[in-house]
Amino acid sequence: MSTKTKGTLLTVFTWFLVLVFFFPVFWMFLNGFKKESVASSVDPSFFFEPVTEGFRSAFDRGMQGYLMNSLTAATTATVIAVLLAIPAAYALSIRRVKNVEGALTFFISTRFMPLAAIVLPLFMILKELDLLDNIYMLSLVYAAMNLPVTVWMMRSFFLEVPFEIVEAARVDGAGLYREIVRIVLPLVLPGIAAAALISFIFAWNEYFLSLNLTSSAARTTPPFLGSFVDGRGQFLAVLSAAATIAALPVIIAGWVAQKQLVRGLSMGAIK
Repeated sequence: MSTKTKGTLLTVFTWFLVLVFFFPVFWMFLNGFKKESVASSVDPSFFFEPVTEGFRSAFDRGMQGYLMNSLTAATTATVIAVLLAIPAAYALSIRRVKNVEGALTFFISTRFMPLAAIVLPLFMILKELDLLDNIYMLSLVYAAMNLPVTVWMMRSFFLEVPFEIVEAARVDGAGLYREIVRIVLPLVLPGIAAAALISFIFAWNEYFLSLNLTSSAARTTPPFLGSFVDGRGQFLAVLSAAATIAALPVIIAGWVAQKQLVRGLSMGAIK
């Protein structure tokens, strides 16, 4: 088999995988514009009269408030995680602290614990502090949850910085603050953008903690989407419409930052 044939087959297979993974999203988008009777029918239909009842129903149930809570929690958590991850990643890569491997193992081990194991102690602590159903406390929890992954990603980006540039800055008398802000950060901005986007997506999609630590004032979009499935049925059309709306911010963020995301992930791929 020639190299050109192998390349063609690989391209075809790649597009097949893309279509397989994209089809559920496409079907969700179509269902959002169907009537409930058509969306819930056992006979799938690609041709139908589009309506916007599902989108109106989603906003009639107050979806805009849940979207704002998700945006506040995800944005705040991302900012906190990135601001804390930058000095941590710097210390674990360029200006190394002792026992780097142990610190990295500790960071990533915090992600191994299932959320079900920590939600009850966390619930009791927040209850005693009267901080349940608080969007900013939820943001802080999300930031702590995403910080290990953000540190790991950023460290791989910081390791790509040529150490000769850092040494030259030190010889010229650059202090620690100037070394990080003026020298290192401009070189790893694509990596920081990639880490920030991943952190934002994780916080935006988080369901379990939002469901158990909030009730109404701070509840985010994922638990709201789950409320469409109850004893009366699934309400597939309105659920698909609401899920389409919920997916748009992440899709838009990924589209806007796609160049930085690709460059950032490519930076960390070598390490």
